[in-house]
Amino acid sequence: MTRRLTGMLVGACAILVVTLGVAGSAQQSPTTAKPASERTPSTSTTSTAAAHQALIGKYCVTCHNDRLKSGGLVLSALDVSAPSKHSEAWERVIRKLETGAMPPAGRPRPDKTAVDGLVRYLVADLDRAAATQPNPGRPGLQRLNRAEYKNAIRDLLALDVDVTSMLPADTAGFGFDNNADALTLSSALTERYLSAAAKISQIALTRPRGLPTPETFFEPTDRSVATRWSDDMPFGTRGGIAVRYLFPADGEYLIETRPKENGANDGFENFSDEIHQLDIAIDSVKVWSAGLGGPEWKGNRLGPKRAELEGKMLDQMKVTVHVKAGDHLVQAYFAQRTASVSEDLFDPSLRREPYRPVGGIPKLSYLRITGPLNGTATTSDTESRRRVLLCRPAALTGAASPTGSAGPATRGDDACAKRIISALARRAYRRPVTDAEIEVPLARYRAGAQQGGFESGVEMALRSILVSPKFLFRVESQPSTVAPNTPYRLSDIDLASRLAFFLWSSIPDDTLLDLAAKGTLHRPEVMQRQVERMLTDRKSQALVDNFAGQWLHVRNVRSHQPSPETLFHFDDNLRTALEQEMNLFFESLVRENRPITDLLDANYTFLNERIAKHYSIPGVQGERFRRVTLPDGSVRSGLLGKGAILMSTSYPSRTSPVIRGKWILENVFGTPPPPPPPNVPALAEERDPRKVLPIREQMAAHRKNPVCAGCHSQMDQLGFALENFDAIGEWRDIYPSGTRVDASGQLPDGAKFGGPVELQALLREHSDQFKTTMVEKLLTYALGRGLEASDTPAVRAIKRGAASTNYRFASLIQQVVASTPFTHRMAVELSN
Repeated sequence: MTRRLTGMLVGACAILVVTLGVAGSAQQSPTTAKPASERTPSTSTTSTAAAHQALIGKYCVTCHNDRLKSGGLVLSALDVSAPSKHSEAWERVIRKLETGAMPPAGRPRPDKTAVDGLVRYLVADLDRAAATQPNPGRPGLQRLNRAEYKNAIRDLLALDVDVTSMLPADTAGFGFDNNADALTLSSALTERYLSAAAKISQIALTRPRGLPTPETFFEPTDRSVATRWSDDMPFGTRGGIAVRYLFPADGEYLIETRPKENGANDGFENFSDEIHQLDIAIDSVKVWSAGLGGPEWKGNRLGPKRAELEGKMLDQMKVTVHVKAGDHLVQAYFAQRTASVSEDLFDPSLRREPYRPVGGIPKLSYLRITGPLNGTATTSDTESRRRVLLCRPAALTGAASPTGSAGPATRGDDACAKRIISALARRAYRRPVTDAEIEVPLARYRAGAQQGGFESGVEMALRSILVSPKFLFRVESQPSTVAPNTPYRLSDIDLASRLAFFLWSSIPDDTLLDLAAKGTLHRPEVMQRQVERMLTDRKSQALVDNFAGQWLHVRNVRSHQPSPETLFHFDDNLRTALEQEMNLFFESLVRENRPITDLLDANYTFLNERIAKHYSIPGVQGERFRRVTLPDGSVRSGLLGKGAILMSTSYPSRTSPVIRGKWILENVFGTPPPPPPPNVPALAEERDPRKVLPIREQMAAHRKNPVCAGCHSQMDQLGFALENFDAIGEWRDIYPSGTRVDASGQLPDGAKFGGPVELQALLREHSDQFKTTMVEKLLTYALGRGLEASDTPAVRAIKRGAASTNYRFASLIQQVVASTPFTHRMAVELSN
């Protein structure tokens, strides 16, 4: 059965584009104007072009010629009087001139007036050509990524499922994991989708079957256990584990914990004759408590009674509890107690709070949940059941409980089943469905109902919908009347999906689908109202988690492991705090509709006590995050002062001006450097921090190499300005070797700066490049594809449209969703 479904799914994907390609209707855009490249230039235009050609010949062709081909760009053969004929090359020229990256430092440069004139000339011609011959691009077959799948299940079935154990992580393309070209489908992944659909269908109807599979959640080994570490923990606790867990049905569940061990032969860590109280709670309501340790442990932790004591403790740390179906917070923690902090072996000068190691406190290794145990599962009236079971068969309407067992299905049940399946398919497929499209899930319903009754049939129908290519893939319809290579406007149905997956990383809701079905969604005033509504919805948190999380590399913080040898005071509490600070900072931009340039130098951030101490900012206590206004000239202003970015752009044991400089070039200036040449040796690692040379001296070797100097002269200078921040973003004035930090640098255009504050001021002066970069990132994320030269005029149009609101976030979003690449696509040749 599974093998047949796998073949059906893969085969259906192959024909889906053609099947849906002729299913819709759309408005074709007029393209009757003559292309700019074919118009006869006027005399004034010709003289202007000649002046610009002379400037390029004098300052650019020396390197960008047929012989040298510097940067893979040859300008000697290009005609500046017809830029649209070689738009890709000229767009590269525009970007380099706007950022001051060319001509390179040390080479003769034209005056700024001449450069600005050339840029204006090129932009005007390329934008004219794009207006007369729009090219919105051809998005490919786009599979739902893991985040979108999770959110789609949440909005379709009211289930917040942890899909990380069901589906593998997705490959990113152009910086985002929603890139259509990177979202391929293998046979192995197809099997995972089939398995996920079966499990989710059972949970949705609270009908789990088979042996319960234990699920284990580990406590990070570097988490501090001295205090309450999260708002998910009750006050008066320390250490522990807190997880949100979706219990599939009412029933008995086994909850187990295990202490952390010192090693293979060293026994449980920090247990002695002192008693440590361990509690287990569900939704902060204590369901179990026990004292671990005691007098019998004195002198026996590693003695002959060790195995007996540890076995007794493990039995003690198991509890069976009855839990209602649904999403619950499960907590396991130790009760806080008064204890003196033991001294340590570090140098006394390094014994500073909160980094003093804690001794004598046990930790948990993991929390494990198994269930529902055999014979204890019962159905209950959950939100997911109500979302699925919109009606009940006539034979069950008189039952004592709406969740009672269903008997064998009858022909009269088909009407109710069809209503349920039609409603689910409409939301899952993101469009109105025909009778033909629900025949397959209806057939699965009949087969399941014949064997197990009505609910069993509905479960099989739901499983069929969740493995349908129409759910797993986003395919946009193409009218059969549109000629290939012709731009056309998307149907309102496809526009609804683009909006929802852009702003929510999920399926459209009923409001969007209703407007799309009426054919009114594409109207500018309707689109504007819907974007405003969607941005205020909590589901727009997806822009923080999925857009900003990938663009700003915040996701990397979770997996970053600083060296415990050189950065011994780093722990999981700080890692979590740094990630939360960045998420709240970007979220404030979205919720408060702030100008996007605030990201460069905003005078506020979000802190709790742990991160405030890390930043040496006084007056912040407790684990709760709160908004904190920063003083003028604070090194923590803007993105470049955030520990999450500083840490994710460092190596585990030291900073990297190269990685930090590359991050600024990519995410602020929008000019990523080319990949490094092969066989470039890495810097030698010195384990003794007192012998480490200043990073500026170590990087000098790269800058001496002519092959490396071109890129490193830019990246290194930007990265040097952040050298006062160590590899976890903590401020320092001297290196461990005793040498003072030199944070001076210089941009390719000659502008000098010293330290992060002066760099922030300089970036603010170049904020126009940052605006362009953010528009490009947003458009890349919104379209699910990499941008091409043909998209650059749309990027400039989006910028111009948002200028009147000082580039506030919501205005930028409005301009993106109204742009030609978002509302149109290029027709492809359809197979018969």
